[in-house]
Amino acid sequence: MPKRKAAPSPSAFDRVSLRLDLAGGGRIGPGKVAVLEAIAQGGSISAAGRALGMSYRRTWALVEDLNRALGMPVVEAAAGGSGGGGAVLTVAGHSVVQCYRDIERECLAAAGRHLGTLPRSK
Repeated sequence: MPKRKAAPSPSAFDRVSLRLDLAGGGRIGPGKVAVLEAIAQGGSISAAGRALGMSYRRTWALVEDLNRALGMPVVEAAAGGSGGGGAVLTVAGHSVVQCYRDIERECLAAAGRHLGTLPRSK
């Protein structure tokens, strides 16, 4: 019996863009998750904004969107001053990142099986 040809692997440029539309009308997508990850890494909302090339106001607005959508804070911020400021993810914030990345990984694995079968010019 002849061997079946394996489907070509998806190109390094193939990707899945994922946005979760929540029942209450909120949305979680790559931008908001990137903000949470940058806050976790940089330790502040302003550092996250700088790392992502966005203003503090825009960065904070994305955090507030998530807070409203989930009905609980995703970031705990400390006011600046002599002791400095800062921000850390709450348990809910960590959960959002983990859940989103898990869904993204599973979707990419499922899509990858199909992306490799798309006709393409060489």
